[in-house]
Amino acid sequence: MTGGMRRILVNGLWRKVTAPPETTLLDVLREHLRLTGTKRGCDIGVCGACTVLVAGEPRSACRLRLAELGDSPVTTIEGLEAPDGTLHPVQQAFVDAGAIQCGFCTPGMVLAAKALLDREPDPTLERTRVALAGHLCRCTGYRQIVEAVVLAALRLREGAPAAGSLKPPTP
Repeated sequence: MTGGMRRILVNGLWRKVTAPPETTLLDVLREHLRLTGTKRGCDIGVCGACTVLVAGEPRSACRLRLAELGDSPVTTIEGLEAPDGTLHPVQQAFVDAGAIQCGFCTPGMVLAAKALLDREPDPTLERTRVALAGHLCRCTGYRQIVEAVVLAALRLREGAPAAGSLKPPTP
């Protein structure tokens, strides 16, 4: 099938993409828009590496077709940092809590954590674990990841103090 030109809203900018409607959002982001922070993992929607936010909700970009996207805004990991390069508080908490090892799963985890904290500013540890359950990490053992979400929640509730000013609490 031939590709038609479509406009999609990614990280606050309307982007033109020429691709068939059955093209996955993952392929559009990585191959057409060169936003490679969204990782290709399992290609069946079970590892969480390709998680992006679609209208604020975490979605597996490998399972979402361009035709299904409509006008819903997409946020990738590249869309979280401020224009001056300052990391989003969730990103900074992952750094400060030591929740990044190889980094492959990190973009998806960060976006899932952001979606959780947007809905629940003070989630329980159980809710945090449930929100991250669809994300596989082979490096950290998850403890630091949960600590990062707890730290991000605390910082966001307190107005996101400067990086490194708070120690991650032990869940």
